[in-house]
Parts: sequence; structure tokens; C-alpha cells
Amino acid sequence: MVRFRPIMMTTIAAIAGMTPIAIGFGAGGDSRQPLGLAVVGGLLLSQVVTLYLTPVVYTYMGGVQHWLDKRSAKGREVRGLPS
Repeated sequence: MVRFRPIMMTTIAAIAGMTPIAIGFGAGGDSRQPLGLAVVGGLLLSQVVTLYLTPVVYTYMGGVQHWLDKRSAKGREVRGLPS
């Protein structure tokens, strides 16, 4: 949670800076608009991956590790080996 605010501030600042390009303002804006849309879309996707997907994956990995540890300890008990 400590890193949430700086990540959000950086991403929002970058998106705000790219918004005029994504909308297509200015001379030649039509030719730069796809670049702006790609950058804004990439920033939003990376934000979702960074803040939501990565913690979920680590949580599931921790659960699998816990399950494997319990399974390994149970196998040692059956064979009479020390923990």
C-alpha cells in the first residue's frame, strides 16, 4: 500500500500528458492520434497488471506453496522422517 500513491500519481500524470495527443488536438493531430491511444491504453493495462494482477498471482502462489509445504510435511510423517 506504500507504493500505491506514487504509482497512481505517475500513471495519472502520464495519461494527462498524453490526452491531447490521444484526442488529436493541434496541427497534424490526426497522424499522432494512434500513438497517443496506444500509449494511454498501454499505461492503463500496465496499471491493472501492476496493482491488481500481480498481487493476485503472488497470493495464489503463496497458497500453492503452503499446500506443498503441508503435503511435504505429511509425507515425512508417514515415512517417519524428522521434519
